[in-house]
Amino acid sequence: MSNPGTPTLDQLRIFLAIVDTGSFAAAGRKLNRAVSVISYGIANLEAQLGVLLFEREGTRKPQLTTAGRAVLSEARGVAEGIDGLRAKVKGLLDGLEAEVDLAVDVMFPAENLGVILRAFAAEFPTVQLRLHVEALGAITSMVLDGTAAVGLSGPLFAGVEGLESTSAGSVAMVPVAAPDHPLGRMDSIPPGAGREYTQLVLSDRSRFTEGKDFSVMSPKTWRLADLGAKHALLRQGIGWGNMPLPMIEPDLVSGTLVRLSMPDHPGGIYRFGGIWRRDTPPGPAAAWLLDRFVAQSALDRQMGELPDI
Repeated sequence: MSNPGTPTLDQLRIFLAIVDTGSFAAAGRKLNRAVSVISYGIANLEAQLGVLLFEREGTRKPQLTTAGRAVLSEARGVAEGIDGLRAKVKGLLDGLEAEVDLAVDVMFPAENLGVILRAFAAEFPTVQLRLHVEALGAITSMVLDGTAAVGLSGPLFAGVEGLESTSAGSVAMVPVAAPDHPLGRMDSIPPGAGREYTQLVLSDRSRFTEGKDFSVMSPKTWRLADLGAKHALLRQGIGWGNMPLPMIEPDLVSGTLVRLSMPDHPGGIYRFGGIWRRDTPPGPAAAWLLDRFVAQSALDRQMGELPDI
């Protein structure tokens, strides 16, 4: 049983150029090589592998053999891997991060986040992204302890020592309940009515929320660490609570949730900030992300009648 030799990257590039251009002469023009050099390179590659890659007889254009077709995908994978390696190293030499850890507040609209991250993947194909979606003070904690290079945080980062920040938009938080919840059935909700029913409240375990409540009105609360779970429980009519408007707009349209007109609890504006540690400024890719979050904020819907949370 014979073992194939190890082809060179140059031989594989010649092979791929012939496949892509359709002839030895066109491959020579693409690679700026003489046709004789192209033919010699393929002959050496076939000798190394011990198989014929092209049918040369009875055809004007070289046709891949069965073995050639089998080798083609592997050759492309090797070439693309080398290209990716070179691009990553060039990025490192130019100061580009190899990876970026990004922490994003769960209140940030998922659709907007998807648009930004899709653009990031196209702009920085060699940079690995680790995305952390957390609630409330957890974003600030992750940036401070170095788990995340940059964060998109709600207002809890304000006044925290060691952080720099830039304004990065906002989202409207509105009180909602299921249509069969007692508050959902009221045409006119009197002041103080929300205190009579269970309020579903988002919470986290960071030190920045210890002993603090945000927009909590009722003494009867269920506290959840997951916004998706809160959404599901609201739809089940278990309680009432504040939700980011973009997330529950489909529910308002379909009628699975109703917006509560509470005179003493109208909701509020939840403002975001792009944050990073003062002693660890963001690199090019992380700074690009922050800039995109800031640019996205210019498209935010204006809800001027609501107070800040």
